[in-house]
Amino acid sequence: MKIKKVGVLGCGLMGSGIAEVAAAAGHEVVVREVSDELLEKGRGRIQRSLAKAVEKAKLDPEARDKTLGRIRGVIDLDELRDCDLVVEAIVENLEIKRKTFAALDETVKKSALFASNTSSLTITEIAMSTKRPDQVVGLHFFNPVPRMRLVEVVRTLMSSDESVERAAAFVRGLGKEPITCRDNSGFIVNRLLVPYLLDAIRAYEEGVGTLEEIDKGMQLGCGHPMGPFTLLDFVGLDTTYSIANIMFDEYREKRFAPPPLLKQMVQAGRLGKKAGRGFYEYGDR
Repeated sequence: MKIKKVGVLGCGLMGSGIAEVAAAAGHEVVVREVSDELLEKGRGRIQRSLAKAVEKAKLDPEARDKTLGRIRGVIDLDELRDCDLVVEAIVENLEIKRKTFAALDETVKKSALFASNTSSLTITEIAMSTKRPDQVVGLHFFNPVPRMRLVEVVRTLMSSDESVERAAAFVRGLGKEPITCRDNSGFIVNRLLVPYLLDAIRAYEEGVGTLEEIDKGMQLGCGHPMGPFTLLDFVGLDTTYSIANIMFDEYREKRFAPPPLLKQMVQAGRLGKKAGRGFYEYGDR
């Protein structure tokens, strides 16, 4: 079954990006948020993203208007009932996700595919809150969604071959590259990336080098587009801290344990670029 109508749960940073790329690919998109205020913020984020694309001559104004016209914001979960695919991009909290998927299961048509954009929780735990675990997969997009080409398609023990292929075909239709991975906390990318970022913090704690030296070393020595501390500030130290704790609970390995400095910076509100200060300063926010 071809996916035509797409529902997106959450219109935050990730949800708005997923809604944008789905609408740009020609899908009718219904975005659900819990308030009109959050819907307006999300729509504003999409409008700014598309405006930048027009400004850089990557998109013409007519295509921008058509993309915006395909996106409809709603508050009532029942508005998603006839979607072919629903992608969840809400708060990274297992119980909230499970309750949301259970409600979706009662509301959305039985043939629909469900997906979670979680970056660290296991899809199995989420899928078992539904009566259709064979139709639940992970679709882990990367930030910023319009620019990042990769999407991890996460397969659980229950996911059917048809569900995985439908999800991968949807990703390819967005002009992105899917990779299929097994349902483990962190999947492929974060399982490798998070220990690297935490090790960089430990190296700094131990006086191996300054922030700038460690960043420059990984850029020039390994060809990374940005060093670990620049990346940490971009992702958000609170986000990294939360993911690390989830992964440590899953694997109980030291390499996933958040270093003391990371915890202290989160407690101090130094969350990275979004807060104006993380490992680096970004002016008065």
